[in-house]
Amino acid sequence: MAIIVNPISPVAFSVFGIDVRWYALAYVAAFIVCFWLFTRMTREKNSQVILDKKQYDDFMTAIILGVVIGGRLGYVLFYNLPYFISHPLEILAVWHGGMSFHGGLLGLITANFLFAYRTHISGWKLLDLAAVVTPIGLFFGRIANFINVEVMGRPSDAPWAMVFNGYTQVPRHPSPLYEAFGEGIVLFILMYTLYKKTNLRKHPGALSGIFGMLYATIRIICEVFRAPDAQIGFLTSWGLTMGQLLSGLLFVAGAIITWISFRKSRK
Repeated sequence: MAIIVNPISPVAFSVFGIDVRWYALAYVAAFIVCFWLFTRMTREKNSQVILDKKQYDDFMTAIILGVVIGGRLGYVLFYNLPYFISHPLEILAVWHGGMSFHGGLLGLITANFLFAYRTHISGWKLLDLAAVVTPIGLFFGRIANFINVEVMGRPSDAPWAMVFNGYTQVPRHPSPLYEAFGEGIVLFILMYTLYKKTNLRKHPGALSGIFGMLYATIRIICEVFRAPDAQIGFLTSWGLTMGQLLSGLLFVAGAIITWISFRKSRK
């Protein structure tokens, strides 16, 4: 028997008539926790990156802009370009949902290396630290997806399948919770363990590449339970989704970055 769920209102509260949505609060919480841990890591005795107060602030601003702009443009380009061409102002309506992790990752990488270029700090060392804390943001983002009843799962007869009143009477996999667990909790434990218990931090780019491969693997598995985006559907007759395609490319990129990182370290 499926679990019956009464969806939570996407609006957390209102201030002077302005709705504050759980989606926005999830992003705020993600950035706060990620940068708190990032700051602690850079202040450790054996940290490979040292930033002063102004650099922290500048880096945080750059990353926030990169993630938000990249995530939105990634969704526009990868998932719903025809709609946004017809409704260009909707590109700005991020509070309606619609963010792409892969686009956000590209935005983060771009902002990271632009900041590194301006400050003459190793971009790969910065990105390695970002790779360790990023799963925290993914966790909050997937919880927001669940609250918004978006990117939900495929029909299922599993006892934990869910029916969301007012949306569908078909029991479905709660795929955002699968992704919150896999991309968030499991991936963070793996990345933080690799950072703390191995010498990978001494190979700039290695943690970044490994993150790419691990995330891609988890995402590809989770996509098996997640319904494809209605406006795209499956890309092939055998069930390839856009998320799996992009994650496959990410896995290859991560493998190449890891290989280059170790190759450089041996020279």
